[in-house]
Amino acid sequence: MATVKVFCARSMTHAVNRLAADFMRESEHEIEITFGPVGTLQGRLAAGERADVLILGAPAMAMMEQKGCFLAGTRTDVARVSIGAAVRAGAPRPDISTTDVFRQALIDARAIAFTDASVGGTAAVFLPQLFERLGIAGEVARKAKPQPSGAAVAQCVARGDADIGLTLIPEIVPIAGTQVIGKLPAELADDTIYTAAVAADAEASAAAASFIAALTRPTAHATWSAAGFELLHSPAAPA
Repeated sequence: MATVKVFCARSMTHAVNRLAADFMRESEHEIEITFGPVGTLQGRLAAGERADVLILGAPAMAMMEQKGCFLAGTRTDVARVSIGAAVRAGAPRPDISTTDVFRQALIDARAIAFTDASVGGTAAVFLPQLFERLGIAGEVARKAKPQPSGAAVAQCVARGDADIGLTLIPEIVPIAGTQVIGKLPAELADDTIYTAAVAADAEASAAAASFIAALTRPTAHATWSAAGFELLHSPAAPA
């Protein structure tokens, strides 16, 4: 039995915890997971902390691969995540299907929740740039409700403190009292593929590789979908 240390992007918490529990029951290996914003996890690794498995956004993983941070051949794309919009359960669902109507929905909103840019993370970094592109950065700033995490964004909406919340869809799905009204319009989307790999200095490389395989097997499809992700590997066809 081995103990596998995992550094994983925070938005994957619910899906990865469930799949890790299944894996531990089946394999008798132990999985220890540290969740956090991608930038924070990168900083901890740079400071000398060690993990056997890394599950981060593809851009960050590509840079790390160039530096020889992974065992050759172990990098595996796991799931795709999109930024979406949430409203309080039962509230009217504004149309966000095109750039123009999405922009107007933000202008019409009384208050808008999103992750504070200082926290880091995929949505936190992207959204301020998006508001600038749409020409409404000043308008959004006047009614912004910055939050410490994507989950806090959804909770803010559920309480009625914001009319609309913007964050990664898997951070909205687990929060009672909210409903996802859709992804960002296709022309504005900044979908992220999360990628897993066995670290070059892994102490449990075989068990780490087995865990990554468990994340992408066909039986994991329902867990990823229920958590708000798009799986990149098709489930097995019925016999």
